[in-house]
Amino acid sequence: MLIGLNPLLSPDLLHALAAMGHGDEIVVVDANFPAAACARRLIALDGIAAPAILEAILSVMPLDHAVPHPARVMAVVGDPDAVPPVVAEFRVVIGRALGQDHRPHPVERHAFYEEAKRAYAIVRSGERRFFGNIILTKGVVDAEGRARKPGAV
Repeated sequence: MLIGLNPLLSPDLLHALAAMGHGDEIVVVDANFPAAACARRLIALDGIAAPAILEAILSVMPLDHAVPHPARVMAVVGDPDAVPPVVAEFRVVIGRALGQDHRPHPVERHAFYEEAKRAYAIVRSGERRFFGNIILTKGVVDAEGRARKPGAV
């Protein structure tokens, strides 16, 4: 155990997050996602809800403010404007982490799979709700150990 860390941050997940560089991506996926087939590095947190994993990751990893969509979700097939309950929870978690409202950008299902295949790692959750998938782009941490804010030099 470590002091001050979310207990969902397993050794494998912490290692992946620490090894990632600015612009690298990590994907949290639901139990139905073909994670083993898509992952370069697979981290299994079976039995844990995807929003809880997202919260744990965002407790130590900043999002990239230099890209238009640092958080992207899988769009609902046939209704890309729909916001499934799990995605609504993602939005709340991201908002708490950033201190502002943030709507994850929807990505068509097959395009999402292709993006996930290029990600640094995939974290398979135990999420049973459909469309509980999110891609996060890692930002930077400044010399004082703080997440870089939008517009900061």
